[in-house]
Amino acid sequence: MNKTINYIQINKESWNKRTAVHIDSEFYNNEDFVKGKNSLNSIELEFLGNLKGMSLLHLQCHFGQDTISLSRLGADTVGVEFSDKAIEKSRELNHNEDTDTTFICSDIYDLPNHLNKKFDIVFTSYGTIGWLPDINKWGSVVAQFLKPKGKFVIAEFHPVVWMFNNDFTAIQYPYLNAEPILETEEGTYAETEADLKLDSISWNHGLGEVVNSLITNGLSIKKMYEYNYSPYNCFKGTIEFEKGKYRIEKLGDKIPMVYAIEAQLI
Repeated sequence: MNKTINYIQINKESWNKRTAVHIDSEFYNNEDFVKGKNSLNSIELEFLGNLKGMSLLHLQCHFGQDTISLSRLGADTVGVEFSDKAIEKSRELNHNEDTDTTFICSDIYDLPNHLNKKFDIVFTSYGTIGWLPDINKWGSVVAQFLKPKGKFVIAEFHPVVWMFNNDFTAIQYPYLNAEPILETEEGTYAETEADLKLDSISWNHGLGEVVNSLITNGLSIKKMYEYNYSPYNCFKGTIEFEKGKYRIEKLGDKIPMVYAIEAQLI
């Protein structure tokens, strides 16, 4: 298999299958979402700030809950996702919620061929950049869609988390981006018992690689925080030590689980 050529096709099939399960899962709680529940977390909300009147590009938006939540907070929002099934669900949600959110089906690297607009804010969050092989190219896409002095915000799972095996009993993968990680997964993080068999290809990107990709493409780092918890119960062996905050029980507060960065186009 040519990993470089096929990773988009393999991962797109995986996320198309996930979407069918995720939309009705307890994890995503779509029932409460359509009643008005905001799906965003305090980490990203703090970094994003006041969104009223802001134009915002949301990269790798899955089936659109966070994108529509951003619109509910007053942003003029465009969501981008390469899974056509997820985009279908996003547009259904948008129609049913009567929010003025635009959704584009595109691979991130191909987005400049589908969108010609600059934004006040570009945003991405949680389990996104690991599906991309070239982070410097990703940084160039982020920069391309920002207005002068525009803000970029990322809230993402920490690369230390992705070094472990699924049971968090041993280090399995390198911290730095050495080579593609090929995996076959039973079930999905949102419903572990789902009748799914998913092939995927991902990459582990260290913090230095992420930060340098932004700096190289003309962004200035304004702040970066690391957090020793996850706002999502999406890993094995977790414990909720505070409401909405989860850690790997056997590791406690010993590892970082999330980081967030705010950067500005110079």
